[in-house]
Amino acid sequence: MANLVQPTHPRMNPGQNPIINCIHSCRIVELPKISDPRGNLTFIEEDRHIPFPIRRVYYLYDVPGGAERGGHAHKNLHQLVIALSGSFDILLDDGRETVRHQLNRPYLGLHLCPMVWRDIGNFSSGAVCLVLASEYFNADDYIRDYPAFLSAAQSHQASLLLPHGLSKTGQ
Repeated sequence: MANLVQPTHPRMNPGQNPIINCIHSCRIVELPKISDPRGNLTFIEEDRHIPFPIRRVYYLYDVPGGAERGGHAHKNLHQLVIALSGSFDILLDDGRETVRHQLNRPYLGLHLCPMVWRDIGNFSSGAVCLVLASEYFNADDYIRDYPAFLSAAQSHQASLLLPHGLSKTGQ
């Protein structure tokens, strides 16, 4: 069972990119589920269930059989991806390793961190993919070329290993 982001989690400000850079920071978030014989209800509250402000919401639907979405990474954007209906797979890649997640429950979301490549595929018939994003659309935040992503990911990961205040030359 996945844990919710605790209400005490520090809120990210727009443009802030905390040290969340690896595939293991992308995790399943279990959202509240209120069961009722008339139909279930799930809700999402920023600062309680997700660690970022919600600046944009969009959804994918009517994805043709065999089609794939994604095929990019974001430099700074955080997202929560939810299968509102049906199912699909998300393959995550941080430049060092890959992890596949299948989303198929509307009360489970996958938190996608910056600098993680994502490919979304294997959509079931009638699948609806809801995405909550931490920023407004910005084409400059996308990395759409995989070799360029690998280079940027390697540089990003190396910069996080340096002690605070030191340059790559150690000065």
